[in-house]
Amino acid sequence: MRMAAAAALVALVCASWAAGAAAQKYNAIYNFGDSITDTGNLCTNGKPSQITFTQPPYGETYFGTPTCRCCDGRVIPDFLSSKFGLPFLPPSKSTSADFKKGANMAITGATAMDAPFFSSLGLSAKIWNNGPISYQLQWFQQVTSSVCGQDCKSYLANSLFVFGEFGGNDYNAMLFGNYNTDQASTYTPQIVSTIANGVEKLIAMGATDIVVPGVLPIGCFPIYLTIYGTSNSGDYDSLGCLKKFNDLSTNHNNQLKSQISSLQAKYKSARIMYADFYAGVYDMVKNPGSYGFSTAFQTCCGSGGGKYNYQNSARCGMSGASACSNPAAHLSWDGIHLTEAAYKQITDGWLNGAYCHPAILHS
Repeated sequence: MRMAAAAALVALVCASWAAGAAAQKYNAIYNFGDSITDTGNLCTNGKPSQITFTQPPYGETYFGTPTCRCCDGRVIPDFLSSKFGLPFLPPSKSTSADFKKGANMAITGATAMDAPFFSSLGLSAKIWNNGPISYQLQWFQQVTSSVCGQDCKSYLANSLFVFGEFGGNDYNAMLFGNYNTDQASTYTPQIVSTIANGVEKLIAMGATDIVVPGVLPIGCFPIYLTIYGTSNSGDYDSLGCLKKFNDLSTNHNNQLKSQISSLQAKYKSARIMYADFYAGVYDMVKNPGSYGFSTAFQTCCGSGGGKYNYQNSARCGMSGASACSNPAAHLSWDGIHLTEAAYKQITDGWLNGAYCHPAILHS
């Protein structure tokens, strides 16, 4: 009897949670970030042929054609929109879109820091597209002026914001610009502070539900494993990821979590959620079969070269590259970005709290 009563109680709690989650509604979703979540901002004036992700086989899994998403199909904002009964987010640079139910400020190549920061480091040539946090906040203000005019706070208080991931391209610029990981990490406090300041600006505008993702375990990604691979086994962890690159990501995320804790204490009426991108992807690398993946390290779309199926001169979308027959069995789509299947798993983890603290869904 006691076991039956306990089971009934658990069922009741689960049912209550599910009902609360189902009832959770948002007016809109507003997303900020880089190529991980860009849904077309780089292509609002056409699809430049020199950009690889505007070419097949990008988009093949869901859309059947390239959509300027750096993926075989949908990305995280698409899954979030579907979860809350909202349309896919139009790119904020679109001149004809309706932004009442959301917009996507994310743009491929985006950084946290502004161009003068990289210029001061001698890295201007490594920043090929100018869409930092400061610009994306300006784009958002332009979007809101068309949606709610001067009285936006109540509307934005019932919207979901996803602010990032930011920082990945800042580190890419340094690492591909001959800075080592120790040198790059000295700039982490500035990068993280810029992200935290951006969150505060959103709160000042009226945002209350804000998801702030950390950066990914870049030492597990085929692009880094190919370019920076060594013959020294001590450079790799037990899974085969490059330790010093993951240490850079971990340091960034620890500092970001500390900043988020401070913001949570300062803005008690807001729900500021840390989305643990690192933990989610690293667990997929550690236990690929649990997520339906047959491989964690080989890219799906590549030229067939090397251990990781990644070749910088023949990347996905370039001549000589082709996609695997089953992208859903791969974690990595093109060596730099993940597959639709991986993004779906990550989104679920953000919604239910496995990889987001607190969870996006709440009763």
